[in-house]
Amino acid sequence: MSTSPSPAAAERADASPVRIGALVPLSRPGWVEAGRHVLAGLELAAREVDEAGGIGGRPLELLVRDTAADPQRAAEAVEELAHLGVAALAGEYHSVVARAVAARADALGLPYLCSSAVLDALTEQPTPWVARLCPAQSHSWRVYADFLLGAGHRRIAVATQPSVYWAAGTRILRECLAPHGGTVVELDTGALSADAVCAELVRERATVLLLLAGSPEPSVPIVRAVRGDARLADVLIGAPAGQPEFAEWAALLGDDGAGVPFLRYLPERLGPLGARVEAALRERLGEAPSFVAFEGYDTVTVLAEVLRSQGADRAGIASAWPHVAVEGTRGTVRFSRTPGGSVWQWAWPPVQVVDRDPAAPGRLRVLHCGR
Repeated sequence: MSTSPSPAAAERADASPVRIGALVPLSRPGWVEAGRHVLAGLELAAREVDEAGGIGGRPLELLVRDTAADPQRAAEAVEELAHLGVAALAGEYHSVVARAVAARADALGLPYLCSSAVLDALTEQPTPWVARLCPAQSHSWRVYADFLLGAGHRRIAVATQPSVYWAAGTRILRECLAPHGGTVVELDTGALSADAVCAELVRERATVLLLLAGSPEPSVPIVRAVRGDARLADVLIGAPAGQPEFAEWAALLGDDGAGVPFLRYLPERLGPLGARVEAALRERLGEAPSFVAFEGYDTVTVLAEVLRSQGADRAGIASAWPHVAVEGTRGTVRFSRTPGGSVWQWAWPPVQVVDRDPAAPGRLRVLHCGR
């Protein structure tokens, strides 16, 4: 009498790799530095999974694709990766790209764990296939608005570019500030030069300028212009999307890039796992790891745990999201359905408002914490 091996036993007998598709921006116009940090975290965690025995004895393989911040290119990569038999997708930094990835993953029945894209509406309708590690924009940007209100700011200007992500951020800020008498005026960086932005700040009597625009262009020239305008000496420059997190910001702006509060998703103090991973990421990157590197690491850590319990079955992986409880670098990751959310969400990672210390721009200061 013969019996079929269990799925777990069959997987141990199969030495072929378990594949994860890794989507990251590695070329312009994508935010290359962010993509490099996400990938460093993904690759470090994958290496550690293999060193610990892989997935039921099978090696874990990342199939990396460069999205270059292009939604169409990313959607085509999802199709390719699905054809190559990946068990799941991971990564991405740009929200508009992650939305395209999530839409194709949902249509193909392919699990996708989004690492670092915060736009609330990753999918038009609720989906069982997509989960997210980073906080939704409506959550983290409310923390930033609380920081502004706590510091006494009510007249806010935002330097914007056309994008669903920047438009969502502007709307969230306006909704949070309006009940407290705050106002938000939009300055179109496509129509205004850096000097014209300065003139508008004076005219509007704004006490804060938020950079809801890309880096280095047009954000860096705007910062230089505002810092060089004596009329705006008391204006706070902020960048909730995290532009000052990366070394390029400090390299381009020097002291002018300090004192610009931004959001990052780290606890005030890392635990033993986070401290170990920080050291390994620093060695891999040759610089201090950003929060997105930790997000990349946690993404593969979570997927590996799900793969160990479910195997490489796509439907099984998707069904496991609500049962996840995995210790990551920034706390225990659990997914739930948040009100109004369309994907499985870790609610919530730690949220901080930090800046580069004007007295020592290489050092980051924690200004405000939220959860």
